[in-house]
Amino acid sequence: MLNVNEAIMSDINKEEMFGNLKNFLKSKGIEIQEGAYADGIRKGCEILTDTVNMSQRAFERAKDAMDKSLDEVRQTIHERTAPKSGGSRRKAAGKSKSAKTASARGKKRGK
Repeated sequence: MLNVNEAIMSDINKEEMFGNLKNFLKSKGIEIQEGAYADGIRKGCEILTDTVNMSQRAFERAKDAMDKSLDEVRQTIHERTAPKSGGSRRKAAGKSKSAKTASARGKKRGK
């Protein structure tokens, strides 16, 4: 089964759609003769083909925009959650270590 995200769809040809429908109906015992009836079916196939092709292009544009936005969100998260530079990390670690030590001393004195 094809994943929609992985499929790259080329445009459907209007006559291809009509030809496939005509062959399908013929396999079911219905033969379409040229005339007003066939022209109406052909026109319906053209409308369906245009709709499918435009929908596919719109989906691809929306997917590209979504991917771009998702990349921006990932970058923002990375920037806000990444560790700070090495110097400031040492200072923070030193402060918390001494704070813990002072806290532990206070507990020992209280006993």
